[in-house]
Amino acid sequence: MKRGGASSLTSFPDSQCSRAVAYCPQNGHIAVAHNDGTLTIRSSINNLNDVIATKNDSREWIEDMEYSPDGSMLAVGSHDNKIYVYSTSDYSLVGKCTKHNSFIVSVDWSADGQYLRSVCGAHELLFFNGQTFEQDTNGASNTVDTIWATNNSKFGWLVDGIFPSGTDGTHINYVDFSKDGNLIATGDDYGLVNIWRNPARKGHRPVSLRGHSEFVVRVSFSQDDSLLFSVGGYDQTLMQWKRN
Repeated sequence: MKRGGASSLTSFPDSQCSRAVAYCPQNGHIAVAHNDGTLTIRSSINNLNDVIATKNDSREWIEDMEYSPDGSMLAVGSHDNKIYVYSTSDYSLVGKCTKHNSFIVSVDWSADGQYLRSVCGAHELLFFNGQTFEQDTNGASNTVDTIWATNNSKFGWLVDGIFPSGTDGTHINYVDFSKDGNLIATGDDYGLVNIWRNPARKGHRPVSLRGHSEFVVRVSFSQDDSLLFSVGGYDQTLMQWKRN
């Protein structure tokens, strides 16, 4: 039995709500993480009702997930403190990352698929082998020169300046880097979308964009970096910001 679902402003059941989706460009699949912990895979963006796989491994709701750069695997970060990794050939479960002490808030693959890094609600930044899914306790030093396929971690040398003094790290909800690596975007609990130059070191100041009425739960740059997308929580709004 599932232990709980995400808070929601809708009257729909958790099984019909989602906090995370992922797209695989290699096969066109759309992964949808339901708020009851169920994961469904849709065949394509044009056939969202065609469910080709359903997984029920997660015991709580799923906040973040990413396909590996080559499209062979899907990493799913759950509020049951685990990351579930599936093979996209048949969506069988091939591994679990189990060392976090709190719910998973972000997952990144390295560009070569050799590493996973993840952040949890206890402010842990952990690293895992991308083949065995075992924790690499020396991952921070072993990945110094690693190029990451995605950059959603809110902890690390490049982003240690995104937290104002006096805050504990919880008010930053999501992070994304522009594809050219020049900018860092964050969404926070104050309804702001913040744009930093990379790296965002302590003492640096962002350009802060106000449009959402409440906390911003997601930010994401478009593939060509021409747009930044942000998703609000209570205002249930998707906004587009044009990069000048």
